[in-house]
Amino acid sequence: MMSAPIAERPTGAAPATGVLRQPPGLYLLFAVEMWERFSYYGMRAILVLFIADSARGGLGWSQSAASRFFGLYGFFAYALPVAGGYVADRFIGTQRAMIIGGLTIAAGHFCLAVPALPMFYLGLTLVVIGTGFFKPNVSTMVGQLFRQGDGRRDGAFTIFYMGVNVGAFFGQIVCGYFGESPRWGWHYAFGAAGVGMLFGLALHMRLKRKYLPGIGEAPDRQAVAKAKLSAGPLTREERDRLTALLVIILLTIPFWMAFEQAGSSMNFFAAERTNRVVWGYTFPASWLQSVNSGVLILSAPLFAALWTALARRGREPSTPAKMSAAMVLLAGGFVFMVLGAERSDRGVLVSPWWLIGAYALHTFGELCLSPIGLSLVTKLSPLKFASLLMGLWFFATSISELLAGQLASITGKVARGELFHLFGGQADFYFIFVTSSALAAVALAVFAPWLRRRMHGRDT
Repeated sequence: MMSAPIAERPTGAAPATGVLRQPPGLYLLFAVEMWERFSYYGMRAILVLFIADSARGGLGWSQSAASRFFGLYGFFAYALPVAGGYVADRFIGTQRAMIIGGLTIAAGHFCLAVPALPMFYLGLTLVVIGTGFFKPNVSTMVGQLFRQGDGRRDGAFTIFYMGVNVGAFFGQIVCGYFGESPRWGWHYAFGAAGVGMLFGLALHMRLKRKYLPGIGEAPDRQAVAKAKLSAGPLTREERDRLTALLVIILLTIPFWMAFEQAGSSMNFFAAERTNRVVWGYTFPASWLQSVNSGVLILSAPLFAALWTALARRGREPSTPAKMSAAMVLLAGGFVFMVLGAERSDRGVLVSPWWLIGAYALHTFGELCLSPIGLSLVTKLSPLKFASLLMGLWFFATSISELLAGQLASITGKVARGELFHLFGGQADFYFIFVTSSALAAVALAVFAPWLRRRMHGRDT
């Protein structure tokens, strides 16, 4: 059951009007998510580098082992939101689940700040548990701000997604600086991530009553309304929408499998094969991951305005069309990686512009898929399963994270030609993602008419 049914709007929720201004609660959720992503992406930017480091207090694992572990960590961080969404739907509401998650995440980062192997494992465990409670519920609360059919929804999720990337940008810069600095070190970076999460929680607790009244309350506070909504089996239209949503969720796996190379194989590429000297200063390899967030911060308002303007004119592309475009952009980004890797295989450090070009195209693809997908979940989900299905959206990402880590772990084998040979070297490895992304784009285009029929008018 949803914590605050969209069909029966809580006090303070945004009305469905033609006014383009977004509800104030969106910007509070923007800020809370920003700080949580500061902590998550700040730690993520340095995790494989810390695990593979043997000179400055890291764990000293091989790059292959570090990549596999990174994939497992990503799997659990995105799989547990299924459980977190279920608990919120049935028992405690999205507000409480989000707060519990944030406190657990902060505790995990502070454990990681302690230089001891048991604390490393405990810290990561707490971070993934906290993410399971936090991640699906803050996104669901954004959906609860709108009635069904409100044309501002996709734009709102794009603005919300910009908050994700503001946090990620500064988290990667701050934690990357501390982690790769000889003066500070990895554990100071983990501690900085925990401080960021506490900032987000403090902001939410201070302002939630003013800007989110009635949003995300526990189920027992709206028992009568929920009983009406949850009585009986799903209707045929709800089953159709659910089927379409599940197919789309499945088709996002190739996107994130490729996109999440940023934290592993592309991170090692930045550290070992990229010339990072600017005006005599060697900047941290992890800083290149912030390109994705920086480009998104600049372009997200343009995409939000575009979707809103097209919606008002009745010309907005369908969700499958947007996602197919995302796959094409992702494939284009990996073309940059193929070309850059081909040059680096000659034994020279290549320009960071190869990574920058790849990250920029990946970002444009992300804007056509991720915030649109979050919005789609709130449009197509039966009301009593909203948070659970938001968790399932993230579970698909968890599968992608696992696959991404496993693929990154065979970078060396592919580069040595042990599995296949096309161009030679790491160029062959990155060509895997050109191919998988292009095939996913074709699949989405082929299935688009079938999917749109089953969305029953909720495809934009």
